[in-house]
Amino acid sequence: MSLIADHKIAQTGAEILPVLAERWSPRAYTNDPIDEAKLAAALEAARWSPSAGNSQPARFIVARRGSAAFEKVAESLMGFNKAWAPQASVLLVGLYTELLDGEGKPRATPLYDLGQAMSHLSVQAHHDGLHVHQMTGFVADQLAAAFELPADVTPFVVAAVGTVGSADDLDEVLAERERQPRTRRAIDEIVLVNE
Repeated sequence: MSLIADHKIAQTGAEILPVLAERWSPRAYTNDPIDEAKLAAALEAARWSPSAGNSQPARFIVARRGSAAFEKVAESLMGFNKAWAPQASVLLVGLYTELLDGEGKPRATPLYDLGQAMSHLSVQAHHDGLHVHQMTGFVADQLAAAFELPADVTPFVVAAVGTVGSADDLDEVLAERERQPRTRRAIDEIVLVNE
């Protein structure tokens, strides 16, 4: 039996890989410990993601539920993210390092490269049966202070990682959101020129 409810499978206008059509960001997670081999594969996929000039600016904090690191990340969450995200097996922080070009000026690509790494991580995780929900609702300065990060390392995203759970375990508002079908803008809204 698939863990992916039919209403969560993307209704695409062109055929795409099943791992992409089925990937979604749940808020309900089981309390199972993380499968370490699957987590390692997701991090390996992130490691092998493309980056400008092979600069590899992506960095990660991997915090397993029950650890001091997990508590630090959970403490930094804002709003309703505090209600659901700590149920995941792992809270993973995506960070990027500031890189300088040949003239000593900051390069423009580290944030883009982190996005590539997070994308690869989430697709590999989904392929292996894990789910990833990325969020920016956290206090970055608090997180940086909690982990005593160097000034040139910036936390940008926190991701809940684990095995998808039941919407019935969420409060009413979050459960309703969890049960909604996935939607996206039409292709002609996002492709600005298509000659």
